[in-house]
Amino acid sequence: QVHVQESGGGLVPPGGALRLTCESSGDVAGGFPTDWFRQAPGEQRRLVATLTPGNNAIYADSVKGRFTISRNNTKNRLYLQMDSLKPEDTAVYYCKMFRLDGYYWGQGTQVTVSS
Repeated sequence: QVHVQESGGGLVPPGGALRLTCESSGDVAGGFPTDWFRQAPGEQRRLVATLTPGNNAIYADSVKGRFTISRNNTKNRLYLQMDSLKPEDTAVYYCKMFRLDGYYWGQGTQVTVSS
């Protein structure tokens, strides 16, 4: 089994901050999570940030300058530091883990930005 689990979501006011964590475990077979996506109600799941195996960080224009993606040394955890949050950041956030045979999603964590 491969397990992927997101955590760290919650309700924050505009301008607030959250730190999301994605943890992979089980039969990872050399794979590790690399991407953060988000999906708002009625919308498609969209890529937010990618941290490549070579540690190159890539961000969607909508979050550039506000979000920071990183991972731990053993590559089983992927983080997303979200600063200066806006109401339009409200969504379920998912991480994506890659193995040689495909990819895996976590169940998502809800982020709500509201006063």
